[in-house]
Amino acid sequence: MRAITITEPGGPEALVWTEVPDPEPGPGEVVVEVRASAVNRADLLQRQGHYPPPPGAPAYPGLECSGTVRALGPDVTGWAVGQEVCALLAGGGYAEQVAVPAGQLLPVPAGVDLVDAAALPEVACTVWSNVVDLARLTEGDTLLVHGGGSGIGTFAIQLGVALGATVVATARSAKHERLRELGAAHTIDYREQDFVEEVRRVTDGRGADVVLDIMGASYLPRNVAALATGGRLVVIGMQGGRKGELDLGMLLAKRGSVHATALRSRPVAEKAAITRGVREQVWPLVETGRIRPVVHARVGMADAADAHRLVETNDHLGKVLLVR
Repeated sequence: MRAITITEPGGPEALVWTEVPDPEPGPGEVVVEVRASAVNRADLLQRQGHYPPPPGAPAYPGLECSGTVRALGPDVTGWAVGQEVCALLAGGGYAEQVAVPAGQLLPVPAGVDLVDAAALPEVACTVWSNVVDLARLTEGDTLLVHGGGSGIGTFAIQLGVALGATVVATARSAKHERLRELGAAHTIDYREQDFVEEVRRVTDGRGADVVLDIMGASYLPRNVAALATGGRLVVIGMQGGRKGELDLGMLLAKRGSVHATALRSRPVAEKAAITRGVREQVWPLVETGRIRPVVHARVGMADAADAHRLVETNDHLGKVLLVR
């Protein structure tokens, strides 16, 4: 088969479409014939040499895919060869085939195109596990989503609205109209406005019950300042650095909490549990149209370098897909 390999850490030109060995399904695994994958920030970091795949994962980038079941390994039940699926991966989505633990498979939701389904697994599992399972977002809460125009952001906005939350999103002003169409009640241009002041203004001084953050260190003090009493900050990215100052006095006064999580490195059993939660609680919202994949562009998989360049501009809204 062919896959996108990384010749050496560097720019997009390091991504090369080349022949590699076919995957074989191990016990409890399924081989998927890949129809599409998606570009995630983690893929850019892996290409640059900053985010190696966990032990046992394929060396190729790609944290999600859609396609059809090609082969079943020993002890796999509930799936059939030829079935259309999408999958959460530890790596390997930028390829013609990928082996994946069966517990990380999801059926393609009714009403969703097979290619567009590749935009769902990683964002759905990330957002659900953090915003719902960990931070306990409930009806009537205010959810602050940073990077509202990203794949994570566009999904988090829709899920928050579907759960009855008021969603506030930060993004470049050019993306605000589309984010409001997705359900964001308030949008903030992070380059021109102080998001702490804006969150306090739109919540009558109360703050956000849940903050979903991709920036990390550079936003840490202000995220804590933006929390409501009892608020929960969940950090899922470090685009703004690894080390920041945490005002424990403010956090104590607010009885707030700070969580930092990663999905890729979790054990297979934990990923399977998250995938089950997504299938039970999120897939019905997708199938009724309350949540839809947001796709900015489809790019040929062999042209993954162009897709990485597009994502690096930060001009996209939603997901950039790699299609075979």
